[in-house]
Amino acid sequence: MNRGIRFRIPNAYGCFLGEILKPIGVSNFDWFIGGEESYFIEDDTLGDDLFPDMIMGMNGEELQKIIDNNEYYLIFANLKSFPKGAKITDVITYEDYMLSDCQLVLLVVDSIYVTVYCKDPEKIEEIYNHINRQGFKSLEYVTDENDMRTTLSVW
Repeated sequence: MNRGIRFRIPNAYGCFLGEILKPIGVSNFDWFIGGEESYFIEDDTLGDDLFPDMIMGMNGEELQKIIDNNEYYLIFANLKSFPKGAKITDVITYEDYMLSDCQLVLLVVDSIYVTVYCKDPEKIEEIYNHINRQGFKSLEYVTDENDMRTTLSVW
């Protein structure tokens, strides 16, 4: 069974979260934001933290504006989507994720390694096809057999 996808993004400034999340409708969800390590780009250099603190319930419209209308540099990122009005928690294991209301997990590690988990098999296909069209490298499905991740965090 496909759990999600993994791929590599360029180690560069950009709007990668906005591009990756395009197929899922960011504004349709409330978000857990891990407050990891990512920065706005200001005057062609690292500026303020993209997400300075852990956020338990960022409105999807607000997140959409941040990730679509700014240039930023991702080092570590931990985003999890929940239906609007659902209780938001930081799901740590895949089993916790499957039992929770969390619909999607997006993790970025070391600026280039991206893993996206999604409960909806049709959305996994949409995201896979979208990422494939963008030309990101090393695209593959995360399956029950090849998922070596023990936690749904970047640390």
